[in-house]
Amino acid sequence: MPKRITIVAMLIFTTALCLADDAPAPTKPGDAVKEMKADAAKLRPLVETELARTYLAATKHLPSQQPRVIYRDREHNLAYNEAEAAKLSEDKRNALEKKTYDEFTYYYTGFGSPLIYARPIDLLGRQGVSNLQGLRVLDFGYGMVGQLRLLASCGADVTGVDVHPVFRALYSHPADQGGIADAPDIRGRITLAHGHFPGDDDVRRTIGDGYDVFLSKNVLKRSYIHPERDVDERFQIKLGVSDEAFVKAMYDVLRPGGLALIYNIAPAQNPPDKPYLAHADGRCPFEKSLIERIGFEIIAFDRSDDEAIHNVWIALGYDKGQTREQLAKDLFAHYTLLRKPKKGNTSNTSTGKPAAQE
Repeated sequence: MPKRITIVAMLIFTTALCLADDAPAPTKPGDAVKEMKADAAKLRPLVETELARTYLAATKHLPSQQPRVIYRDREHNLAYNEAEAAKLSEDKRNALEKKTYDEFTYYYTGFGSPLIYARPIDLLGRQGVSNLQGLRVLDFGYGMVGQLRLLASCGADVTGVDVHPVFRALYSHPADQGGIADAPDIRGRITLAHGHFPGDDDVRRTIGDGYDVFLSKNVLKRSYIHPERDVDERFQIKLGVSDEAFVKAMYDVLRPGGLALIYNIAPAQNPPDKPYLAHADGRCPFEKSLIERIGFEIIAFDRSDDEAIHNVWIALGYDKGQTREQLAKDLFAHYTLLRKPKKGNTSNTSTGKPAAQE
């Protein structure tokens, strides 16, 4: 089956986008799961840790999904599932855009394969994270449910937070959250929070704290948060709080010893005479000095991961026949990896108080 996700679609995240508007005709249930199982086998030789191998093997637990119907109100940036739409007046319901999302959209949305998460998970494994069983993971800007289901199928207690209105409606079936019914012997769970973190009080309460990992892929990019040139506001990400407040929130949700990983994949930026690409600068949007002042230990800051992501691209067929030399000019990856110190390791220099207690 040909790949349905373009490189551009895989690299863009913004609440102004509509999901998979240019997607091919719906396919039958089971096709996406079959493709992910095949792709997991292609990626297995590329990963270094048992953690990542376990993540890829969890594709065996992914259930097929029947098509789902979503109703969009683009003017007011709202989305409704079928049950919610049925409660609206006939006139209001008829004014909505009705769209059917197939299994590919359920697992991939418009942002790429959840198996690409195997690379950032491999980086966590290299930091001594040996087992996903019981691990608490917060995925900021989750963008699709596929990686959340894979993590939960490995035993993780995973929470995804996002602002896109379609995700709330698309993932509103009872089986989309809670325990993993297709793997009852595994105690993994999924919780979804929809709204702004950390600005929305309800979202903050739903998320809680005590996480082992804060993870964000293709969301916290410098060009999304702090673009260097003028860019359409639809292609920016508004955190709703200051950089300091956001980094402090990242710090606060982690348990002592917990890790924060910002992983970004980006294309080459356009030259100055062309429109600025808001998704093309994958560097960390937060200053290194701020991160250190909040109290984080910096393991890696804006480290290049180009070669590894090129290998992933080629394995999954996303290179479209490009040579490695061409990929080296067109596709880049950066990651920033942080640790919240354990008790007694350091002081939080922003307050002068000891780091959070275990």
